[in-house]
Amino acid sequence: MLDPTVLPGYMAVILLFLGPPGPDMAYMLAVGLEGGRRAAVKAILGIATGMSVYAAAAVAGMGEIARSHPSVLDTVRILGAVYLLWLAYVTMRHARRAISGHGDVRAGRWYLRGILVSITNPKIILFFLAVLPQFIGDAENPGFQMALLGAINILMEVILYGCIGVMAGYFQARLTGSTKATAVLNYIACTVYVVLAGAITGEILLA
Repeated sequence: MLDPTVLPGYMAVILLFLGPPGPDMAYMLAVGLEGGRRAAVKAILGIATGMSVYAAAAVAGMGEIARSHPSVLDTVRILGAVYLLWLAYVTMRHARRAISGHGDVRAGRWYLRGILVSITNPKIILFFLAVLPQFIGDAENPGFQMALLGAINILMEVILYGCIGVMAGYFQARLTGSTKATAVLNYIACTVYVVLAGAITGEILLA
């Protein structure tokens, strides 16, 4: 049997985690501005896939391993910061190409990028490996309980961040005809990536 009594508190904690801007939210905003609504849909599916990896890891009991070796998590976070900087570089190239009249925002591999951003997102790592196990409650099958809770978290993020990406994509679609506007949107996305990479690096250095 499952323990549904933990759901209200669990969903409240999810909203607390999803509310503050983080790599996933910023990535969806940047993708919508850079690639449009279709890119945002592909990206959020990639994020959901990456989250599923950590959900499966939590069910498999890998949270204890992560807590015993915190350097592993720091390594993942560093890789995430490096990847965000790489995305900033690629996005800046798209902006320059847009100015020169050779923009190609469809070149982005949105789904794969979504997976990588999600897997290296420190907020998701923390949630699935440290917070999720606290909501097992009185469930007779802890593994199934954690799997269900993980699915709820993924669904909530897909809906919330997916809407953010699609709305940003709607804004992008209205400005597609202007190469200058497209370049500006790409530069905004680039700035988002750089700021997030700096924030992650700062967290690691101050820890």
